[in-house]
Amino acid sequence: MTGTDPSNAAARAQTRISVSDPKIMVNLLGAKDEILRHIERTLTSDVHVRGNEITITGVPADNATAERLFSELIELIERGETLSVDAVRRTVAMLEQNTAERPAEVLTINILSRRGKTIRPKTLGQKRYVDAIDENTIVFGIGPAGTGKTYLAMAKAVQALTAKQVNRIILTRPAVEAGERLGFLPGTLNEKIDPYLRPLYDALHDMLDPESIPRLMAAGTIEVAPLAYMRGRTLNDAFIILDEAQNTTPEQMKMFLTRLGFGAKIVVTGDVTQVDLPGGTTSGLRIVREILQGVDDVHFSELTSSDVVRHRLVAEIVDAYARYDVEQEQQATQSVHAVPGRAASGGRPNRRR
Repeated sequence: MTGTDPSNAAARAQTRISVSDPKIMVNLLGAKDEILRHIERTLTSDVHVRGNEITITGVPADNATAERLFSELIELIERGETLSVDAVRRTVAMLEQNTAERPAEVLTINILSRRGKTIRPKTLGQKRYVDAIDENTIVFGIGPAGTGKTYLAMAKAVQALTAKQVNRIILTRPAVEAGERLGFLPGTLNEKIDPYLRPLYDALHDMLDPESIPRLMAAGTIEVAPLAYMRGRTLNDAFIILDEAQNTTPEQMKMFLTRLGFGAKIVVTGDVTQVDLPGGTTSGLRIVREILQGVDDVHFSELTSSDVVRHRLVAEIVDAYARYDVEQEQQATQSVHAVPGRAASGGRPNRRR
């Protein structure tokens, strides 16, 4: 039997939280107490619920953390949210970052609502990305798959169109696999470019009534086109999104950014770890930060694995690949330095030519 340290026992205290509304308590516990069990696993303090009262037992600092978590979760419910384990997980992650933004505020920011579905940021990084789009003319959203960088940008574009802040939305992607020379592909023009632009159409269907999309596209209010079709144009009063920007060359990136017209806004999204350009080709997204460093009204938002809003394994996969890339770079560096006189290109040392 393990004894209890009297000094530790003396340091423990109790904090009680009363929840007056039974509906809030039911939501806070979750189906079959699923949410409560997750909270218990998350917190260091012990949590006990009886009736409308939550008792938290632990050292004062841990109790304060638990009390703040319950306070944020209760406010989320009071704002009309149906609590989920995922929302608890994201609330905990934001509290651990100890930032000025409150989770209850971040997780209830509405960008678009349609047919009962609301699009909103789900992480602190996403909230700051959305804020940057509001505050800047050109925004780069850079991060791994699943961080919502394109989806949120499109939601902001539809919001701007609905509010008449812009007259049209232009969505574009580089068609890398076809080298942007689409002629050799079979089918009509639409069939040729469709595989590269389909994800943008799918997102549009989430945000607009499907029957209105063909009408808006026929009127030119919404345009979805490969990047090559942007050349030579000046885009005024438009919300322009360049997706998969890691697959642009530096020349293409320059061409695209200089399409900016009066009353327009540009959002560029991409993942620099998934470049599909031919070997040796430099990604325009990788060097644009250095080129535009210090330019006013241009913002770079960095999203990370903590902003992934897909299955939890996606974040772990992103982190695993990042670790692998670092290890490969370290091994490559060590192998170059391990052989004196050998050039980085692998030539033989001291060889006469």
